[in-house]
Amino acid sequence: MPEVLLTPDSSMGVSPKDPLLATKLYIPPVRPELVSRPRLIERLNAGLYRKMTLVSAPAGFGKTTLVGEWLRRADRPFAWLSLDEGDNDPARFLSYLIAALQTIQADVGQVARTMLQSPQPPPMESVLTMLINEIATAWGDAPLLPKAGFALVLDDYQLISAQSVHNAVTFLLDHLPPQVLLVILTRADPPLPLARLRVRNQLTEIRADHLRFTPDEATVFLNQVMGLELSAEDIAALETRTEGWVAGLQLAALSMQGREDVSDFITAFTGSHHYIVDYLVEEVLNRQPKSVREFMLKTSILERLTGALCNALTGRTDGQAMLELLAQSNLFLIPLDNERCWYRYHHLFNDVLQKQLQSNFANDFAQLHRQAAEWYEKNHLTRLALDHALSANEFALASQLFYKYWMEWITLYNLPANLKSLQQIPGSVTRAALHGLA
Repeated sequence: MPEVLLTPDSSMGVSPKDPLLATKLYIPPVRPELVSRPRLIERLNAGLYRKMTLVSAPAGFGKTTLVGEWLRRADRPFAWLSLDEGDNDPARFLSYLIAALQTIQADVGQVARTMLQSPQPPPMESVLTMLINEIATAWGDAPLLPKAGFALVLDDYQLISAQSVHNAVTFLLDHLPPQVLLVILTRADPPLPLARLRVRNQLTEIRADHLRFTPDEATVFLNQVMGLELSAEDIAALETRTEGWVAGLQLAALSMQGREDVSDFITAFTGSHHYIVDYLVEEVLNRQPKSVREFMLKTSILERLTGALCNALTGRTDGQAMLELLAQSNLFLIPLDNERCWYRYHHLFNDVLQKQLQSNFANDFAQLHRQAAEWYEKNHLTRLALDHALSANEFALASQLFYKYWMEWITLYNLPANLKSLQQIPGSVTRAALHGLA
């Protein structure tokens, strides 16, 4: 659909100094590969009595598709605004917000927009107050949701970084009439009063764990939508490899179309597949600041991540804060405990990170494993220390670790497996280790 500019001659009367794109106000079209998700529709419907619904998950989890399906099923109006980086200007953000509201009530926001376009606009709070008053006048006498009222949807909220815009949204949240439900779709949790809303039972949350395809949904998608004829075993294997990530399943399905060796493909399917690499590099990695990219790449050698261990590998002192930032930003980081001390990367994403690590920091690869081995030994996690010593080809260190802790490993670990892994160590190094421990 071509981009359409709203001009002064349009029904919205936008100033020619700052024309608005009408396509930002359109709900995205239905995708042909839609899988109906009644369990999530029910969750969204349950949130109609609250102030806000937050749909927060990494790229490719079907956030926009889900909310689009929900809105099309509903018998109530909605206003849609797809945000971009230009909306970090508060006046522009409010102009688009008013234009979105006018798609369901033509005269709402007229006074607030006039205030915005005046030669000396008043403080933003005054404009917001007028806008809220106009909304209350238009809908204040209507029955509450779900029987009446409307949903105001802000898509791609992760592109908003200006605190002034966050403040404006917070003001709206605090003062909108109960006939209005604010719905935010984002790849990263926004700096809004989520904790306060959560405590007051005014927030509905849909996150990656909810959006992951279940085995049944994966079966419908792969066999009915994508036209494949996969066995239950193949579907289960692919669902496990992708961890229910919708985009991962779609990219795998596209790769399998027309192939005869489907089972072999699924067995070999990893984050090194070029479709996965291209998507995650373009949609995730390249959108992060350099410091965040380097942190993720250097810590990708780890099966589990914690703050102090990340500091040992990166030379930083804020490893825990970085992990919390990645988790808050939905950067494919999965917590492994309720205290959020240990994390891991999504398996496919970790494959991509390691591939990029080899491309960008190949000379640091052995050193990173050596530093991990030293940290693990210092913290009495000797089996993991051995793994990283071997990955770094630090055979002397690996031999010393094995012979120093072998009695412990007989009790706690699978000793034959350890012996097998040690076969790569040259005999001369093993004898030197034994001599050093004698």
